Amino acid sequence: MHFFASLLAGAVLARATAVPSSESNGPTIHKFASAITDGALRYVNNSGICETTPGVHTMSGYVDTSSTVHTWFWFFAARNAPETAPFTLWLNGGPGCSSMIGLFQENGPCTVNSDQRTTTLNPNSWNTVSNMLYIDQPTGTGFSYGTDTIDSTYAAAPAIWQVLQTLLSSPEFSAYQSREFILATESYGGHYGPEFAEYFEIQNHLITAGKLKGVQINLGALMINNGWIDPLIQNKAYITFAQNAPGYGPLVSASTVQRMNNTYFESNGCLAQQQACYNAGNSSSSSSVCSKADNFCGSLFSAAVGNRDPYDLRQDSSEAFPPEYYVNYLGLSSVTTAIGATSSKYSECPDAPYELFARTGDDARTLLPQLGDVVDSGIRVLVWAGDTDIICNWVGNQAAVLAMQWSGKAELNATPLTNITLSGKTIAAVQNVNNFSFARVYAAGHEVPAFQPEAALAIFKQIIAGQPLHSV
Repeated sequence: MHFFASLLAGAVLARATAVPSSESNGPTIHKFASAITDGALRYVNNSGICETTPGVHTMSGYVDTSSTVHTWFWFFAARNAPETAPFTLWLNGGPGCSSMIGLFQENGPCTVNSDQRTTTLNPNSWNTVSNMLYIDQPTGTGFSYGTDTIDSTYAAAPAIWQVLQTLLSSPEFSAYQSREFILATESYGGHYGPEFAEYFEIQNHLITAGKLKGVQINLGALMINNGWIDPLIQNKAYITFAQNAPGYGPLVSASTVQRMNNTYFESNGCLAQQQACYNAGNSSSSSSVCSKADNFCGSLFSAAVGNRDPYDLRQDSSEAFPPEYYVNYLGLSSVTTAIGATSSKYSECPDAPYELFARTGDDARTLLPQLGDVVDSGIRVLVWAGDTDIICNWVGNQAAVLAMQWSGKAELNATPLTNITLSGKTIAAVQNVNNFSFARVYAAGHEVPAFQPEAALAIFKQIIAGQPLHSV
């Protein structure tokens, strides 16, 4: 099911090893072998692509965690105080969708112009206040290439940990080892975020106990934008949201709502199948049980969307905004050569990585218990959602976090949504309890920073400052 999953066929990604000579005026590709992971780092310094702010350091290239796995990364130092700014990892969802989506359409240093050949600096880029790292994962996504065996959120966590270990143990990134680490993610990030954060914390404890050699990740905050967290709750929210999207009205007819209710509540319907998936846990039968539930419940999403854009109810299915100019831009040989991308072709949301997850029914599994654990660990957590998104709508996101088991559950449920403003303009309705915040962002679709860039940056600043969400 869903989340940016496109009909694009997965490209065969061939490894190119040629390094331009000094006479060619091409970039120099550097190499570093890591003593901790036995991986390798290949990169281009200061390509001049996208981030053109004078003096801002950039790196792009590959983390080779094995001879068959080559993970693409693109790093942008902070425009302000990079030597003290936090270190943020941005991951898009899918599963199997490139984080270049976030870089070029949402919160990166530039946007691509309509000519699909030039860029414009983004004044609301998150690297204004943080060092930013974008990674394409799992293997086969975006510019990453090699042999992909990752078939679940749980399998993806050790892989991303290994990538980060290679990076942070290298001379190029060692200065960031002690920085506060922010994990920011979107859509299927409702799965990735809780599991990755919990896995990072487990690994950190093992390192502290002397049972594992590695670099601790100083995880300070987790941000989940329009996340797919708990399918049982969020599939039901399709009905609620379609019947009356708050502020926008009904999305479908009363008869369609009735059919959706029947699909969810009928004997062996979505509710029963989702519960069976949860009950199956990690048993040998769970993949088939959960895959069946996911396929069955997908009709609720389809019914809620109709002919609308699933990522913005105000648009039709042509998806006019945000535009896809960046995809053609990343197809220019001048660009790929400059940034050191050696895979044969950029693939935004290829089928192959997604299909591996589909076979295990990963989409139908809940990550709500892990999210509760992360919040209770004291890490700052924000779940925020644009209120015109259908696919991971804010009503479902809020229902999930209200059901989350954690020490502040009762207080969160008793805390009303309160509007906050930016320069006098209402931007969001929020709930703050201890180290947890929820936000409904007004007039924003699935990719919140694309629709409300100023508001998104303001909220990001508050999270990295350790503040509850508030008016500015």
